[in-house]
Amino acid sequence: MAFTVFDLIGGIGVAMIIVTYFLLQTNRIESAGRLYSILNAVGAGLILISLWFDFNLAAFVVEFFWLAISIYGIVKSLFSH
Repeated sequence: MAFTVFDLIGGIGVAMIIVTYFLLQTNRIESAGRLYSILNAVGAGLILISLWFDFNLAAFVVEFFWLAISIYGIVKSLFSH
């Protein structure tokens, strides 16, 4: 199996989600904050890009809903201030 640019894109997405979760757990960001949702949305989006080229249904479903819920959080934060 060759490592492709889309594997790199997906890996960056995974790293973003992991770092975001770490930042949340170490109280460096808030779960209700816009940054948390933006970082999760970008991470999920990058993973979805990689899945376009190497599809996996279970991973796609998780990342699709991760992105959708993150977008909801972004929209909610925009209208809560």
